[in-house]
Amino acid sequence: FSSARAQEFPSRIWHEGYLVTAKEDTARGLVKYDMDTDIVQVIVNQEQVQTYSSMKILYFEIFDKTVNNYRQFYALPYQVKLDYKTQSLFEVLYEGPLTLLVKEKIIMVSDPYNQSYYNGPSMSREKLAYTYFFIDQKGNMNEYSTGKKNDLLDIMKENPGKVKSYIKSNRLKTDKMRDIVRITAFYNSLLRS
Repeated sequence: FSSARAQEFPSRIWHEGYLVTAKEDTARGLVKYDMDTDIVQVIVNQEQVQTYSSMKILYFEIFDKTVNNYRQFYALPYQVKLDYKTQSLFEVLYEGPLTLLVKEKIIMVSDPYNQSYYNGPSMSREKLAYTYFFIDQKGNMNEYSTGKKNDLLDIMKENPGKVKSYIKSNRLKTDKMRDIVRITAFYNSLLRS
């Protein structure tokens, strides 16, 4: 038995924004996205809902009230299988010689702290989970989903000692979004110097 608590996730609400299609047409209005299905909906002129698959999208931008910030998303080729690529939606977290992207997904997690003392039913809740991707200047994409420092250093091959020192001296966590962005910015500063 499980019960999910209601929570507002960015992908479930409408945001002010715009979308640019692969044909470079622009649709402005309220935007709602779904990274699981790679579909974006736009309400144009406060009445007509237009639906776009990632195959027809170049990029879109929203103002997300849940984080009080602008967010940019691109439809990029993604290797689904060894011999098959498709367009998929990614959010850009940091752009540079090594660009940091993310895909978010709503998952269910059990919450052991909600169990009663007599070993009652466990409760579960929804949570956002993130998978990070890095794209180098040659267009190679590397997935970073483990949150482990050594896996991150394998991606950031130039000056790994400096990156490791930066992580340690700033007490950064390699599984936290804000810290991964900071580490990526530092790494890019090394590449530019």
